[in-house]
Amino acid sequence: MHVDSRVNQVGTGMSAMDLQEKVPILREGFLVKRGHLVHNWKARWFVLTPDKLIYYKYEGGKRDSCQRGKIMLKDCVITCPYLEYDNRPLVFRLQTKTCVDHFLEACSREERDQWAGDIAAAADKLEDLAGGVDEGNDSPDVSPTTPESSRPTLINLSKVLEAMYDVHSGINMSSHVEQGRMYTNCFSGSAVVDWVVFAQEALSRPEALSRQEAVTLASALLEEGFLRTVGLRSVEALRTAGPNELFLDDSTALYSFSDNLKKRGCVKAETKLSAVELSGHVIKRGYLLKQGQRRKNWKIRLFVLRSEPSFLHYYDPTKDDIIPVGGFPLRGSLVSSLDDNGVPSGVKGNIQGNLFNIITQTDRRYFIQAPSNREKMDWIDAIREHT
Repeated sequence: MHVDSRVNQVGTGMSAMDLQEKVPILREGFLVKRGHLVHNWKARWFVLTPDKLIYYKYEGGKRDSCQRGKIMLKDCVITCPYLEYDNRPLVFRLQTKTCVDHFLEACSREERDQWAGDIAAAADKLEDLAGGVDEGNDSPDVSPTTPESSRPTLINLSKVLEAMYDVHSGINMSSHVEQGRMYTNCFSGSAVVDWVVFAQEALSRPEALSRQEAVTLASALLEEGFLRTVGLRSVEALRTAGPNELFLDDSTALYSFSDNLKKRGCVKAETKLSAVELSGHVIKRGYLLKQGQRRKNWKIRLFVLRSEPSFLHYYDPTKDDIIPVGGFPLRGSLVSSLDDNGVPSGVKGNIQGNLFNIITQTDRRYFIQAPSNREKMDWIDAIREHT
């Protein structure tokens, strides 16, 4: 196992043209954007084409026909991930040629990396057209003829830290007692190793690490200053152990994130919701539009589907709060697609389409709108598996 402690940066980004023009759309979907003058966060619909990134506002349940802004991507630089925002680990930064920063947040690590990769690919094509790129091999360390099985697997520590820091699927922070003292916002060494062993997606590996490999990776995080010791047990191990024993796979050894990382959230705030309903494994997450229960207005929400136990929670993506604004158990619920021909009973507003509804076991009805028919069907299938 090779560990790469360099911070990952995806090269330069380029893209897009107006929808009214007949130009290719490379990618489109919801992102949450930080404002320039007022630094609040707003969900917008983004469209990437070969030289611009255009964004639109959703008014009620439908996207505006007029663009709200565009980002010219020639000579832009993307930083992904960008870990400077408290409770927003899915942000990437786009810096324009004129040094204007745009901060954009995706709904998941996969979505964020795909957006960053597509923008970077468009940038490379523009650079090729400008004649500024050597078309030779960009990866001299690994020969194209090297068999896939013999190529080393690099693990980027910043990516691992980011995944571990994620408020929804990262490691759980809680209170622990050691030798009569109470420590908050920390975790045990064995909890870190457990998390790493099963974090195949975060590590971009097809198979799980062994427990010893996980300890080696945790030691690297500690050496790089991403994690810090908490309490006497872990401090003593760091001071006296050999180079391969810096990190203890022990339930009594305590660790936390480094002080230069902003706190992910107060542990006490998590007691507002049942710890059980937030303990399930995250199956699916994404931006969807939801009709309000009382005012019947449409809002963009980040939906998170969990299993064991099966719950569907939704968050306000414009807020930094890690607590869901709502949610319900899926056991006994019914989910169904709604016809886009006409407005179904109970639905208000000027909707875009791709509707489905969920009726809970307590007979409460939720109307939800997906950005596309494919996403609607993906959500329906995923929810049905856990009802």
